Amino acid sequence: MIQVTRLDGKEYYINPHQIESIEVHPDTTLLMLSGKHVIVREKVPELIERIVEYRRQIGAFKNEE
Repeated sequence: MIQVTRLDGKEYYINPHQIESIEVHPDTTLLMLSGKHVIVREKVPELIERIVEYRRQIGAFKNEE
């Protein structure tokens, strides 16, 4: 799970494997596989860094090498 922050400042965790895409207009919006849209404060590079770190922690890259 990765930590994200809603625009109201509430922090929570989401499963990055459920993110279908990320859009910026101008807020960062996560489009989830469920169809839900989650608007967060984090910028795209920070989200990608968190996703990569999460995947390292769970050993996801071992299957992709």
